[in-house]
Amino acid sequence: MDHIDKRNRLGDEPFNFGVTKDNTVFLDYYGRQVKILKGTEAEKFLKRIKVAENSAEEQLVMAKITGNFKRGNERKTEGNNPFL
Repeated sequence: MDHIDKRNRLGDEPFNFGVTKDNTVFLDYYGRQVKILKGTEAEKFLKRIKVAENSAEEQLVMAKITGNFKRGNERKTEGNNPFL
């Protein structure tokens, strides 16, 4: 995995996920929701997470699922209003 995560960004474990009763998966990046998986996509994700041998592999699976969502055009939040 050293050749994949050269800057060791996944070592901080920025990704997290939660599963609801109906197997909807919510993926978070530093506590902010970035993706929702449902149906077969959620089932595939849960199988891949179950097979992962350690947290580094889990982080890599979540990073690949979310894709390249950070492009630099995200808005900065001010105060409690996330829409500013």
